[in-house]
Amino acid sequence: MTPSDVAPIKRILVLEDNFIIAMEAEDILRSLGVEHVEIATNAQQARQLAGEHAFDFALLDVNLGSETSFAFADELSARGTPFGFVTGYGESAVFPPALRSLPRITKPFNEDMMATLLAAVSANRR
Repeated sequence: MTPSDVAPIKRILVLEDNFIIAMEAEDILRSLGVEHVEIATNAQQARQLAGEHAFDFALLDVNLGSETSFAFADELSARGTPFGFVTGYGESAVFPPALRSLPRITKPFNEDMMATLLAAVSANRR
């Protein structure tokens, strides 16, 4: 995958409770040509950002400490905002049935994994 493969995605919301991992995701996303990356470390911050900006995509960590990102994922779905998950969990162990088929990558992730995820989202947007 190359940066041009993910060009249609210019603004991404990253919901990740570990700030170091969020910064790593931001660096990778920028290297793939994403122009704007907003980071939220909890669902409340993510809701606020989603209310202030339109995002082309949201990257959601599943486990946010005391909560999961599943309720926020439902809100994004209702808004029509595409999203995918980042998880350290197994295949579908903790995912509600309605979210099991959505794109996801595992931790630790790398640029190739992120590019594949974004390319799949871009293909669905065309």
